[in-house]
Amino acid sequence: MEYRQLGRSGLKVPVLSLGTGTFGGVGEMFSKWGATDVKEASRLVDVCLESGLNFFDTADVYSRGASEEILGQALKGRRERVLISTKATFTMGDGPNDKGSSRHHLIRACEASLKRLGTDYIDLYFMHGFDALTPVEETLSTLEGLVRAGKIRYFGCSNFSGWQVMKSLAASDRHGWSRHVAYQGYYSLLGRDYEWELMPLALDQGLGTMVWSPLGWGRLTGKLRRGQPPQAGRIAQGGEAGGPPVADEDLYRVVDVLDELAAETGKTVAQVALNWLLQRPSVANLVIGARNEEQLKQNLGAVGWQLTSEQVGRLDAVSRRTPVYPYWHQMGFDERNPKPTHW
Repeated sequence: MEYRQLGRSGLKVPVLSLGTGTFGGVGEMFSKWGATDVKEASRLVDVCLESGLNFFDTADVYSRGASEEILGQALKGRRERVLISTKATFTMGDGPNDKGSSRHHLIRACEASLKRLGTDYIDLYFMHGFDALTPVEETLSTLEGLVRAGKIRYFGCSNFSGWQVMKSLAASDRHGWSRHVAYQGYYSLLGRDYEWELMPLALDQGLGTMVWSPLGWGRLTGKLRRGQPPQAGRIAQGGEAGGPPVADEDLYRVVDVLDELAAETGKTVAQVALNWLLQRPSVANLVIGARNEEQLKQNLGAVGWQLTSEQVGRLDAVSRRTPVYPYWHQMGFDERNPKPTHW
């Protein structure tokens, strides 16, 4: 397993982490993702640790807290060997203060996550979304207090716009508080919007990127082909469980090249798609999901080898899309406004 520095922090993380959105299966949305129980989760943890993957990602809203509970039980007796990231901000109750990034909610959310996880500290605590109703100083001073209390080690943000990240970082710098060290966001061969603003920001400000849904909501597993309807699962069910819409031809063009490279490398389509991401600037970690041990072992095969620069270039070309304004306009001034990757 390869390890990378997480942004400008002193923490090293494996390039793959196990996402636990499939743990629990509670609620309409998460029941479509999976229903891994404690026994199955414990076996997945065993496989991860055997491979050198010691990083596990969850969130309080995953299956209404059940994901954290199951992960905590699966890690019982081996907490000191692992890293845990979890998240707060989204709705966890019916009250007006059961959501957001206020001091009131974050302190309660952190304490609840610690209890469900069965631990006294969280390695990496994410703000799951931006709360524009709460001053960033209130959120950041609360996170600083949790760091000083030893309840969290580091914190980051997820699903923020570029200006929201920068506003938070500037406030931390202004007050001398700890900064976000990581950004967790969606990025795949089917969704490269992250490159337009968030990637340059991450490189400029020293944020390590953790990628969620690196296989494009399951579309890049190798199961989708021209003329074949989607099998039962998140994609077939559509809606939020299936992710953002992707034009069929855009998908098939990417899969065609993935098929070619899988044949050339002796790897699977999914392994090739993950390996491409591991070579992108700013990426520190991919959050992989798995409904079972077989899927997990397949995804673990994305590390320990590299696509050639020529193969990476073919995937770059087939997945490239014209960016929105002002980014397409900035492409004409790369001499003074360089980009970290070619669109």
